[in-house]
Amino acid sequence: MEQKKAAVVATMKDVADKAGVSTATVSRALMNPEKVSALTRQKVQRAVHLVGYCAQTIGRQSKRHDTHTLLAAVPDIGDPFFSGILRGIEETADEQGYLVLVIDYAHQLSAKKSFCELFGARQIDGVLLLGSDPPFNIDKTEQQNLPPMVMINEFVPELQLPTVHIDNLTAAYDAVDYLVGLGHRRIGFISGPAHQMLCQYRLQGYIQAISRHGIAPDEQLVFRGKASFQTGAAGLNALISRACPPTAIFCHNDIIAFGALSQARKNGLGVPADISLVGFDDIAFAHFCDPPLTTVAQPSYQLGREALLLLLRQVRQQVVGSTSLLLESKLIVRGSTSIPPIKTYTQ
Repeated sequence: MEQKKAAVVATMKDVADKAGVSTATVSRALMNPEKVSALTRQKVQRAVHLVGYCAQTIGRQSKRHDTHTLLAAVPDIGDPFFSGILRGIEETADEQGYLVLVIDYAHQLSAKKSFCELFGARQIDGVLLLGSDPPFNIDKTEQQNLPPMVMINEFVPELQLPTVHIDNLTAAYDAVDYLVGLGHRRIGFISGPAHQMLCQYRLQGYIQAISRHGIAPDEQLVFRGKASFQTGAAGLNALISRACPPTAIFCHNDIIAFGALSQARKNGLGVPADISLVGFDDIAFAHFCDPPLTTVAQPSYQLGREALLLLLRQVRQQVVGSTSLLLESKLIVRGSTSIPPIKTYTQ
C-alpha cells in the first residue's frame, strides 16, 4: 500500500531532485529520450523507479501530444529589457518541467518559416509573444489554428489574447506629470514606431499629462523613430533645434534615452543642467550611466513569470479567455532630471 501511495503523490520535481537534473531535463528524457544522453536517461529512469513517479501520467501526456516545449517570440533580443522577461519565463518554465525555445523574429530572416514548421508539426505546446507584430497572422480568425498564446508587455484588445502588462498610459502620464511638477513647460517626447500600440499608449499618456496642466500639445515636440540609440540621438538633435526647444524630454524607452544623453553631451549640453531626460523600462544600465537615469521601472521578471503561468493554464486546458493581468510600474527618480534651466541654449 505504501508503494502505491508514493506512486500517486510523486511529481516530476521529485524525479528531478533524485536524479540531480532539472525538471525540463526529466521532461525531455521521458517524452523525447533521443534529445538527452544515454547516461541522463539512465539517471532519470532510475529516479522514476525510486520515487515511484506514476507512469500513467507520462502516458496521458503522450496521448495529448504534449511536447513540454514552449516558444518565446522576441521582437529584438538585443534589447536588454527583454532579458529580464526571458529570465522570468525560463526559470518558471524549468520549475514547471518545460523547455523554452526563443526566436528573435526581428533579425532571423527564416522566422516565419520556423514558426510554420513548429506549428504544423505540433512541436510546441504554447507561445509567448513579447511583441504585438510577430511574423505570422494572429488575428481572431487564425487563432483557432494556432497553439495557446499569451502576449507580454503589449495590450491589443482586438486580438482578444490573454495579456500580462503594465498600464503604459498611466505610467507615461506619471513620468510627464513629474516633469511638469518640477516646473517644465516645454517637454519633448521621443517616441517609438507610430503603428505599435505600446507607443500609442505612451504617447497618449504624454499628451494627457501636459494637457491636464493647461499646456497645449505641440506636434513639433514629438519625434518618432525605431526604439534605438540612433533614434534617441536624432530626436535630441531635432528637438533642440526647434525655435523654442524643450527643457525636458520623455523617451519611449531607456535605449532611446541613452542615445539622447550621449548626443546631448556631444552638443555641449549638461544633463540635467541644460535639459532633463526621462526613460522607460529601468534596465540595469539606467542605474549606472552618468548621470543615473530617471525612468519608469517595469517588473520585467514578474511579467515573464506571470505570463508563463498564464500560458500553462491554457496548455492544461483551463479556461482563461482574454484575461488581462495588470502589474504595477513605478517612477524611479535619479540624477537625469531637475528644475528647468534659467538660461536658454542653441544647438
